[in-house]
Amino acid sequence: MHLIIDGYNLLYAGRSVAKMNNLELQRERDRLITLLSAYRKRKQGRITVIFDGWQTGWGTEQKEFKNGIEVVFSQLGERADEVIKRMVRDKGAGAVVVSSDREIARYAEKMAVAVIPSEQFMERLEGSRGMVEKEIEPEDGEYGSSKRKGPSRRPSKKEKRLRTALRKL
Repeated sequence: MHLIIDGYNLLYAGRSVAKMNNLELQRERDRLITLLSAYRKRKQGRITVIFDGWQTGWGTEQKEFKNGIEVVFSQLGERADEVIKRMVRDKGAGAVVVSSDREIARYAEKMAVAVIPSEQFMERLEGSRGMVEKEIEPEDGEYGSSKRKGPSRRPSKKEKRLRTALRKL
């Protein structure tokens, strides 16, 4: 499984967006990469984090590896969203996208790629540091439960992809 993460979207998940200076922003990016690196050691998968470089970036896309995490900054004039879409197109169904951006989510779903909202992934990321992860099981009334109340309700393809991706996390 290859996680493709919308960096700033995940960085600001569940936070009020406050203006940070460059030093604070770099510290927060490093903290996020440290969290993802610890997660990667437990889960053994490829992780790519894409950050916007479209306003103050370089003339070319910048890639580097930090603690086993591939970090990509989009080039000057290109948004991270475009880089994420390109990666989704190249990787296909073997990838999972972490973003709460609706445009990215719609694009990934068209390509049959699971999308996990940033807030949900951040909860799992921070919560799994010392806790035992619980398996995701259908709740009462959902597909697969033993109680039957009315017509059956099968989950959509989108819901199935999300559940499968969350089980793998």
